[in-house]
Amino acid sequence: MNFFYNLKYRFGTCSIAEKIILINVVFFLFPMLLNVLFFLFNIPISSYLNWLQLSPNLWTFIRRPWSLITYSFIHSGFFHLLWNMFLLFYAGRLLLNLFPDHIFINNYFLGVITGGLIFISSYSLFPVFEGNYPELIGASAGVMAVFIFICTYTPNQEIRFFFIKLKLKHIGVAFFFLDIIQIPYGNAGGHLAHVGGAVLGFFYARQLGEGRDIGSGFQNIWQSIFKKKYLKIIYRSPKNKSDTSKNSGERIRQNKIDSILDKISNSGYDSLSKEEKDYLFKAGKE
Repeated sequence: MNFFYNLKYRFGTCSIAEKIILINVVFFLFPMLLNVLFFLFNIPISSYLNWLQLSPNLWTFIRRPWSLITYSFIHSGFFHLLWNMFLLFYAGRLLLNLFPDHIFINNYFLGVITGGLIFISSYSLFPVFEGNYPELIGASAGVMAVFIFICTYTPNQEIRFFFIKLKLKHIGVAFFFLDIIQIPYGNAGGHLAHVGGAVLGFFYARQLGEGRDIGSGFQNIWQSIFKKKYLKIIYRSPKNKSDTSKNSGERIRQNKIDSILDKISNSGYDSLSKEEKDYLFKAGKE
């Protein structure tokens, strides 16, 4: 009993990015355990996984609408899982340094959904895919959405790669175009899904920078299902709105938030002083 209590407690203390990583690991290991049972009863393991994978065939998708989400929890092998979860952990930490959990959730799952819809649409639109119906698996679309979001929102933040300092915007552009140029050379549907997730992340970050949260509608849906409430998002004040309706104190507060976010965008989160980090965190709780 204590074991399960401790397990539940440790899971509860994980960040939302770490929770999604753990769920992906469970989805990877669980079929291996089921394989023993399926082997004994002569049931192909693929017959179970097919119900979770996303088919590009429209009629198959209509019969399995949940697969627009569940495909992201299935991975083809250990290294497929390892790379996705490594990038999600890194990008998730950067995002969660700046934003509350719901922005991560919106980005990740909207990226998964967008990537899935791009995948289905591509197999209906492009003649090269005619008669070819491979199923989509993997969290890459959601991971790319989170990664490109943070690359777009803090483009000048630098990370060290061995002895070289690289800006996030350059890494993000490289990842995006690598997916584009690999489309003709195998796993075309997967690369198109990655591109869909990346575009979602880019658009989300740009809109949030202007004070518009395009994930709010999706957030209302999943919060109504899971009855969760999170800290409100802190963003720059919309540039096309007048401050006349705000009192002087509110304007001063918003101006300070704007200056901190501008500093993050130009120099990265690590450039903030402790006081600035504390101020941004407290503003998110109000």
